[in-house]
Amino acid sequence: MTNNRIAVRSTALGYPRIGSDRELKRALEAHWSGRLDAEGLERAAAAVRAEMLDDLSVLDSVPTGVFSYYDHVLDTAFAVDAVAPRHRRGDALASYFAAARGDAEAAPLEMTKWFDTNYHYLVPEIGPSTAFAARPEKAVAEFLEARERGLDARPVLVGPVSFLLLAKPEDGAPEGFRPLDRIDDLVEVYAEILAALGRAGAGLVQLDEPALAADRSAEELAVVAAAYRRLVGVAEILVAGGYGPFGESLPVLLDAGVEGIALDLVRGRSDLEALEALNVSRETFVLAGVVDGRNIWRTDLHEAARLIERVRAVSDRVEVSSSSSLLHVPVDLSSETALEPELLARLSFARQKLAEITALADPDGPRASRQATPDAWRDDAVRERLAALGADADRRTPYADRRAAQAERVPLPPLPTTTIGSFPQTAELRKARAAHRQGLMIDADYHARMKAEVAAVIAEQEKLGLDVLVHGEPERNDMVQYFAEQLTGFATTAAGWVQSYGSRCVRPPILFGDVARTAPMTVPWTSYAQSLTDKPVKGMLTGPVTILAWSFVRDDQPLADTADQVALALRDEVADLEAAGTAIIQVDEPALRELLPVREAPRAAYREWSTRSFRLATSGVRPETSIHTHLCYSEFGVVIDAIAALDADVTSIEASRSKMEVVADLGRAGYASGVGPGVWDIHSPRVPGAAEMAAALRLAVAALGTGRVWANPDCGLKTRRYEEVVPALEGLVEAARTVRAEAA
Repeated sequence: MTNNRIAVRSTALGYPRIGSDRELKRALEAHWSGRLDAEGLERAAAAVRAEMLDDLSVLDSVPTGVFSYYDHVLDTAFAVDAVAPRHRRGDALASYFAAARGDAEAAPLEMTKWFDTNYHYLVPEIGPSTAFAARPEKAVAEFLEARERGLDARPVLVGPVSFLLLAKPEDGAPEGFRPLDRIDDLVEVYAEILAALGRAGAGLVQLDEPALAADRSAEELAVVAAAYRRLVGVAEILVAGGYGPFGESLPVLLDAGVEGIALDLVRGRSDLEALEALNVSRETFVLAGVVDGRNIWRTDLHEAARLIERVRAVSDRVEVSSSSSLLHVPVDLSSETALEPELLARLSFARQKLAEITALADPDGPRASRQATPDAWRDDAVRERLAALGADADRRTPYADRRAAQAERVPLPPLPTTTIGSFPQTAELRKARAAHRQGLMIDADYHARMKAEVAAVIAEQEKLGLDVLVHGEPERNDMVQYFAEQLTGFATTAAGWVQSYGSRCVRPPILFGDVARTAPMTVPWTSYAQSLTDKPVKGMLTGPVTILAWSFVRDDQPLADTADQVALALRDEVADLEAAGTAIIQVDEPALRELLPVREAPRAAYREWSTRSFRLATSGVRPETSIHTHLCYSEFGVVIDAIAALDADVTSIEASRSKMEVVADLGRAGYASGVGPGVWDIHSPRVPGAAEMAAALRLAVAALGTGRVWANPDCGLKTRRYEEVVPALEGLVEAARTVRAEAA
């Protein structure tokens, strides 16, 4: 092509906002604890934003407004003044954190997963009378911060259609009301915000519409068309998806007259074929998202350059970009000096991805092809064992038979009480783990410290009167990393932190090779805890789908194959727990909904392999051994059939923020196994009373019957303090006893 030597521009759709050393996390938690005032928090936030702009300054065009104190969807709610009345306080920051975390006066907004990622967003509550109003101050201020540095800045906002599709009706909204019904009112407010940005000097504005990567009805597409026809005249608009192909939404956006489109060419390459067939104007601005914003493997620069040339064949205005916001990857690879050189050479974090983007924008930049997976990362024994499994390796005896056998082995009262697994991870515990990891505490002292904590946790649960106990997991730094450190085929990072929600950050392991278990991972801790009590103690494992979802996973083989390898390793652990006398084994799958494909077409295949991998991990036990699982913070209605297909004996599930909505879904679906709907939202510092938890249990009992309902929190307790945990569990036990007595 004649333009092969012409440079294209470089940009990214977003960037990590926690700071390279999690500075924002520490500032937020200091503020919430009263150790840092609002001015100090803003100074810390300004430093983080400055670091973000320093990093992004290597690009030709810089996204702004992508910083957030907690969540970008919550920021959007405040930008359009869609704040629930119960969260309005005299101070704007107090209102913001009341919505995010709750406070003594009100429960927070519901929280759920952001598409098929491990990021959690806060769900706006919209009603027929929600009084939208333009609040452009944050967007304008952060745009001007970048402009003052001489950067070509591009404000970023969540688009109006996605904002309403991600929202839920407020309590008391009329039957049949949908937040999308308010699109005309909201678009007028967006027009005011875009106008304010224009007055501040903004040219192009990026509106993120990730909901358009999902299947959309003809009615919804008409809404998209009308909304963007209204906004196109106000500002020059770039619409970004970032989580798969736009599909049927692509021609609608282009016909509406948007000036630019950002294509996810990692997960949505079909959009490029559609763009080529649409014969669009060569003046259409196209962002070629060829650098993966959601995984940490280096880009195949040769293949990426080929895709860029295809884009340039249809447009004269092209920028090289990340496929999505870089929010989903760690900031910098330079701290990972302990990783094997062969693995390190294949990795790319956010700063390194910026370098890949700029290299691809340079006509003389490198164009290396990706290297094949090393043979050393392959384990033929694992592959042969999986190939030899019989067709019924993932099947158990019928649930009705198992339930009778389990009731005989472990007699429990109606509405048995338990927790999800972890207990508070105190500063002393974290210091002990760090000292042991650094070689400053010998094994014997470390194990004695952890055993003392287990003994204290067991004693506390017996004092509280819980029916099924846990050992508290003091030895575990993270529910995935703990296992990754003990399985082959994984590596863990020193500082590969990624935001999950608010101040909560995780360090996803790197799953790079074939997976196998070399020794028991949890049996000694569970057996020790069981030796301290006559009550049953649950064995606690993380399921194969969640281990994949919360890791950076190899992309050289199907996810289903990798899931089966992890499942086989867990199957060995389950067998050893059962052999040690553990009567109840919980295999958590909180990410089951998370990996569900955004579009409907591939979902059936996902449901089949994801549930099979769970059953492969758990089906080797006898009927009298009870298998529990746990799911949290997702819209469970779309995976009800998958929950049933797990064939667990009891499923504990988040239900408090959604006000027990999932219980009704389970009831309508005819779900027959045990259910533990969470009655305490552990992600909020708010401690509900016994009466409130009893009311939630009554809803569950009404839908499912007393004999199948368990009483438990929404999730593990490691992020909470004992000052919150003890009164909350006291209330939970009291609530269960109250409802149990009522049912009797």
